[in-house]
Amino acid sequence: MSEITLARDIERAAHAARLIADDLLSGAFAALEADYIAAWRGTAARDTDARERLWQAVQIVGLVKAQLAGVVSHGRLAQHELDAIAGGRAKA
Repeated sequence: MSEITLARDIERAAHAARLIADDLLSGAFAALEADYIAAWRGTAARDTDARERLWQAVQIVGLVKAQLAGVVSHGRLAQHELDAIAGGRAKA
C-alpha cells in the first residue's frame, strides 16, 4: 500500500474511533436498539413480518457498530505498516 493510502486509513480510523467514543452516537445506537427490542416484544403473536423487520433493524445497528470497529482495526494495521516502512528507512 502507498503511504498516502495508509495515512488516509489512519485518519479514517481516528475519525471512526471518535464516533465510537461519542456519547451522543453511542446513546443513539443504544436507544434505537432498546426501542426495536421493546417494539418486538410488543408485537402480536401472529405478526411475524413485524418481528422479522424489527430483528433486522437490531442487526443493522450491530452491523453499523461493527463497521466502525472494523475501520478502527484497519487503521491500526495501517499504522503498523507505516511504522514498518519508516523503520526500514531508518535502518537504511
